[in-house]
Amino acid sequence: MHLSPLDLHAQAVIVDGHCDTLLKLYNKKMSFWEINKKGHLDWPRLQRGKVNLQFLALYIEPEYKPTGSLTRVLELLAYYWGLQEEGHTTFKTVKTVLNKKDIEDIDPHSLAFLLAIEGGEVLEGKLSILRVLFELGFRSITLTWNQRNLLADGVWEKDSRGGLTRLGKDVVREMNRLGMLVDVSHLAEASFWDVITTSVKPIAATHSCCRALHDHPRNLSDEQLRALRQNNGIVGINFFPGFLGQGSITIDNIIDHMEHVAVIAGSDYVGLGSDFDGINKTPQGLENVARLPLLTTRLVERGWKEEDIRKVLGGNFIRVLHEVLPSL
Repeated sequence: MHLSPLDLHAQAVIVDGHCDTLLKLYNKKMSFWEINKKGHLDWPRLQRGKVNLQFLALYIEPEYKPTGSLTRVLELLAYYWGLQEEGHTTFKTVKTVLNKKDIEDIDPHSLAFLLAIEGGEVLEGKLSILRVLFELGFRSITLTWNQRNLLADGVWEKDSRGGLTRLGKDVVREMNRLGMLVDVSHLAEASFWDVITTSVKPIAATHSCCRALHDHPRNLSDEQLRALRQNNGIVGINFFPGFLGQGSITIDNIIDHMEHVAVIAGSDYVGLGSDFDGINKTPQGLENVARLPLLTTRLVERGWKEEDIRKVLGGNFIRVLHEVLPSL
């Protein structure tokens, strides 16, 4: 007996691998507990979208680079802790994911958060800071944004062809050892390939798309997609129209990129990486997180099997995290 699309969505584990909501809420003095007309994600709409694990990325703005990054991240972390205190009754069943057991506890009726940092500048050139951030609860780092930093080149550095620095390779190895997910979104290609050859754990491009469908430097080539398969990693498809195509962008464009990954790498290596609240436009029909059930409906309409829908909605991210995160 086949489930209806809405029942399938409700019974699947839903994971979104990237959003910038914490920074937007903090800067704009917006409420996390009420629907924000200008934002994409908040507590009420997470419930409506049936999200079970939401990555919360702490993006480091340019004015805090190259100095001030660590202080800024700690400021945003304190804000997150403040939200937990404000909603202590609501939050009492919500976990900040730290280990494999936390991943195993996620089900279609739960909600958890995973703390991430978007920008290796936070380390301020010191490997020791990585352990401190791990102890504070962070479980993923996007090594660069688009610029170069002390770890690697970002995609804007197309002429230098730079890869990981010695420090960058040490950071990848230490993240492997600690149990932190290495995020390669925003990396220059040479840096991506250095991560592939350095990491012994699955990696993620948490919010990227496919270059074969739309030629953008932030998108991954087919060769990179195959490498993610060999690494047992994942790409979370970004919802930003500028990465998805040209003209009128809809939910179908997102699914086109999902299908391309499934054809090139396999359906086990693709997930969701909305980039909500970090993008200034969204596809028609998927304007905020509450509308995620429409994505499931369209996947069913396009003939996707229930098993594969469950994988791309969250099962694949759960598998990667279970392999990467520490046991305790």
